[in-house]
Order: sequence, then structure tokens, then C-alpha cells
Amino acid sequence: MRWYNNLPVLFLEGVDDRSAAESLIKAILIVEQEVEQLPPEPDAWYDHQLVGLKVFRDGQEIGSVVRVDHLPAQDLLVIKTLDKEVLLPFVKAFVPTVDVSNNRIDVTPPGGLFEDLEDDQNAN
Repeated sequence: MRWYNNLPVLFLEGVDDRSAAESLIKAILIVEQEVEQLPPEPDAWYDHQLVGLKVFRDGQEIGSVVRVDHLPAQDLLVIKTLDKEVLLPFVKAFVPTVDVSNNRIDVTPPGGLFEDLEDDQNAN
């Protein structure tokens, strides 16, 4: 792999011409790498480490992470509660603690994400 014009370009054995390369457009590349071989990064997790973690707010379990959506502005945790899915920005202000070894994420979301606000109920 090399970088050209800020884009990664991959060279594969057996892919010798443009037609062969074009046949691989949208191909999924799977690279096996032992996680232990990677240098540790603080506050960095793989999606598979987050999916399934229980989500707690003020000590109460409120749901679990079902997936991580990667958007240009920030990543979102998709949290399944009893009755809906909630999208929570995966930022330190809202997700202060991720404890993979204890299967736990603590969140401090803004009002209205996990419950209806009183003003909304009074307006109806």
C-alpha cells in the first residue's frame, strides 16, 4: 500500500492491469491482525468491543450497544432500550466511561434522548 494524493492505493499480487483492478471495485478487504500486536491507544476501541456492552445512566441499566455508526462529524453509539433505538454521539461529554472488561458503558446524555421532555408532554 502507498499513499497517492492523500488516498491509499493498494497493490495486489495477481492484479496486473486496470481491468483486473476495476473488477475489485467495492470488494471487501479483510486483514487479519492480532489486536495484541497493535500499540495501545487510550480511549480507542473496535466496534466489536463495544457492541453488546450494557449501557448505564446514573447507575441504572438503560440498554445495550447494538452497533456503532461512523459519520463524518463523529461516531454514534446505537443503543437499544426497552422500546426504541437511541443514537448517542460517542464523545467524552456523553460517554465518560467505557469499561470493556466489565461489559459496561456509563453515559451522561442530554435530556430528551432517552425520555420525553416535560415541555413536549405539556405542549400536547
